[in-house]
Amino acid sequence: MLNAILDSLYEIAKTDERIVFIGTDNSPGLLSNMQKEMPERYFMEGCWEENIVGLASGLAADGFIPYILNHATFATRRAYEQIMLDSCLQNRPIRIIGAGGGLATAHLGPTHTAIEDVALMRLIPEMSVLAPGDANEASELLKLTPDWPDSIYIRLAKYGKPSIDSSDCLKIGKAVILRTAKKSVKKIVLASYGAMTSRVLAVAEKLQILGIESSVLHFHTIKPLDEGTLINECKNSDYFFIIEEHIDFGGLGTACIECVVKNIKTSQMPIMNKISLPNLFIHNYGTQDGLLERFGLNVDGIFSKIMKITTEQYK
Repeated sequence: MLNAILDSLYEIAKTDERIVFIGTDNSPGLLSNMQKEMPERYFMEGCWEENIVGLASGLAADGFIPYILNHATFATRRAYEQIMLDSCLQNRPIRIIGAGGGLATAHLGPTHTAIEDVALMRLIPEMSVLAPGDANEASELLKLTPDWPDSIYIRLAKYGKPSIDSSDCLKIGKAVILRTAKKSVKKIVLASYGAMTSRVLAVAEKLQILGIESSVLHFHTIKPLDEGTLINECKNSDYFFIIEEHIDFGGLGTACIECVVKNIKTSQMPIMNKISLPNLFIHNYGTQDGLLERFGLNVDGIFSKIMKITTEQYK
């Protein structure tokens, strides 16, 4: 996914002289084609996130469109005040590419688990949050970012995940309905983003084997939230599950539940549940798949949680 988004960035930089890349102690060969062909718009800085955001915000003030690449944890935590005050408060749009979102680099320990990044970025006014589900979607979404009016945080999931086959007509702020429940007495709606969406599609297949229909909503844009699609799909549904590789509040689940409660009558509202990580520091080292299994966010774990909640309904 990272390679795909950087390839896309290089392509748009060739035709848009406003594009600037700022790396943070990345591999010397990263984006070498851009470094060679556009050295005046290629910067490789050290691990000083606060200053880098200040640099990017200054460039934005002069009409450039800076893209910062850093690990998701450091990009969002260390430079939080600068993102809020130097960039967003002063309407100087920057683009932050956060590699290793969620548990993608959990083998490096708790300092590298980006499990609250979506909540942090959602809180900032004039900040949009994208979370593509596969490499193709990451590449296509990036092409839409240069003229987006707000700053953007792009959360990259684990590399090499299966394709989710999202729509060819991607639009920032518009959810993708990847699966629509067939006519059924009861209906489940599943929502996710990033690396979880491929897993949620597999869960939907397991539910169908049992005769349980479900719709799958993929929110590659978490902010601004596609409230229209969300309301339309949730109204008169029986259950709504939000599955995310993130702590259990402040992320997509919180945003969706706030929207549903505000816009759907109680009589038409589904039973809502979040399936997510606990609000705890993760001290365990391991692979992304291993830790997702530990916290019940692998396919079998998600399926089991859904079945436990809906067992009485579907007896």
